[in-house]
Amino acid sequence: MSSRERWTVYPLLFLAIGLALRAVALPPERLDVDTIEAARVICGEIVVTSDDGTKLVHVGRVKGQGGGRIEISDHDGHEAVAVGTGPEGRDGTVEFFDAEGATIGLLDAKDLVPAE
Repeated sequence: MSSRERWTVYPLLFLAIGLALRAVALPPERLDVDTIEAARVICGEIVVTSDDGTKLVHVGRVKGQGGGRIEISDHDGHEAVAVGTGPEGRDGTVEFFDAEGATIGLLDAKDLVPAE
């Protein structure tokens, strides 16, 4: 086989193998679904959006390398409540926001009555 033939045959061979593997690894029915059932999901973040694309719930990491955080937004996408840990410690906090996104209230560990 000449060099020119190799430059034609091998790329086509790798393309065919790649397309065959893609069809096995990512079948079309797994890419467009309404419901996924799983016993356990491991991911970096979860974002729930409305039909128009507005972010309603965001579950992920706190900004600044902190722990986990759940942000719940109103129907317009403005953050309303956030539950998570602080960036420096492991104390949990609950934040409440006004319509402009400014914090109007904060519950943290020092506000709680100690468990007996």
